[in-house]
Amino acid sequence: MTDPHPDLECRDLTKDYDAFRAVDQVSFDVPQGSFFSILGPSGCGKTTLLRMIAGFQSPSGGDLRIKGKSMIGVPPNKRPVSMVFQHLALFPTMNIGDNVGFGLRQRRVPRAEIRARVESVLERVGLPGVSARRVDQLSGGQKQRVAIARCMVLEPDVLLLDEPLGALDLKLREHMKVELKSLQAAFNTTFVYITHDQSEALVMSDNIAVMNKGRFEQIGSPHDVYHAPTTAFVAGFVGDANRIDARVARVDGRTLTLTAEAGGDIHVEAADTGLRVGEKAQVFLRPEAIALATTGEGQGPNRQRAQVDSVLFNGANSSVTVRADDGSVFKVALPQTGEFAALRRGDTVFTQWDPRQARCYASTGG
Repeated sequence: MTDPHPDLECRDLTKDYDAFRAVDQVSFDVPQGSFFSILGPSGCGKTTLLRMIAGFQSPSGGDLRIKGKSMIGVPPNKRPVSMVFQHLALFPTMNIGDNVGFGLRQRRVPRAEIRARVESVLERVGLPGVSARRVDQLSGGQKQRVAIARCMVLEPDVLLLDEPLGALDLKLREHMKVELKSLQAAFNTTFVYITHDQSEALVMSDNIAVMNKGRFEQIGSPHDVYHAPTTAFVAGFVGDANRIDARVARVDGRTLTLTAEAGGDIHVEAADTGLRVGEKAQVFLRPEAIALATTGEGQGPNRQRAQVDSVLFNGANSSVTVRADDGSVFKVALPQTGEFAALRRGDTVFTQWDPRQARCYASTGG
C-alpha cells in the first residue's frame, strides 16, 4: 500500500534568533523518492532550515513532519534522517568498513549483520571490496560515496546533504553531480540537498526551492525555475541574465514598450505583470536568447547595432559582451557553429531578441 504522506512536510516553519528571523514561515512538501534542492545565496537561511529538519536546531514556530509524524521535540538520533556534511566528517583512524558501520554499532546491531549491510551498501555505491582500506587511500569522489554509504546503511527515510560538493575541484564536482543523481535513483530515497551553486541544483533536482532572506521565492522544476522565474530575484539568481532597468512607456495588451535607462525602447511580451505606464521595471534576458549577426540585414523588434567589448572564451559556454549604440551592455552566448570565431574587440555586430524571451517585473528599487 502506498504511503499517502509525503516523506517530508514543513508548515510555516520559522526560526528566530532574538530579533532576527532566519527562516520565515516556510512551507513545502517533498514526495517520497524525489531529489529536492534548496538553492540560495549565503545567509539566506537554507542551512538553518536543514538543521531544523535534522533536529540540530528547534524551530520557533510551525510544524515539521516525516512520513506524517511530527518531529517537533524529537531529538536527532530518533529521527529517520541521515546527513552528509560538506566536509564529510569521515573518521581517519577507522577503515572504510568501520566508518560505514559506525551508526549501526551505535544502534547495537549484531556484528554479523553489520558486516553484511556494510558490504551490501558499499557495493551499491560502486565501492565493493574496500572495507579494509584507510580513508586516505581513497580519492575525493570515493570519499563522497563512503559518506553517502555511511548514511544509507541506516536506511533513512530522508537523506540531508549540506553542500557536499563544495570542497571538490571543478572536474570532480561535475562528475559527482551525475553520481549523486544516479545514487539517489538507485536507492529511491528522498534527498534534500542545499547549495548556493545553481548548476548543482539544476542538474540533479526533481524540484528546486529558491530561497532568499528566509523565504522561498519559488518552488518548481529546474525547467520552470530557469525558464519561467516568478520573481526578479529568481530571474537574476538562477542562470546568467542580462538585467535592463527601464520605465513603462506603453501597454498594448500583452506587449509592453519600455524605455531603458540607457536610452532606447525595448519590447517585451508579458502577461499579468500589473505594470502601468510610467512605472519602473526590471527586464531580464538570457544570453542565449539574444541572436547575433555581423550584418545589418533583417528587421524586427529589439534589434540594435553594437560593438564587441570583449570575447569570453569558455569552450561550449563561450560568449561576448557587447555595447549597443544607446550605451546598454549585454552578454550574448555564442553558438557552437564557429561562425563568430573571428570576432574581436571593437567589431560591429547586430543583436536581436524575441519579445517573448524576456521576463519583466516591477522594480523593487534595488
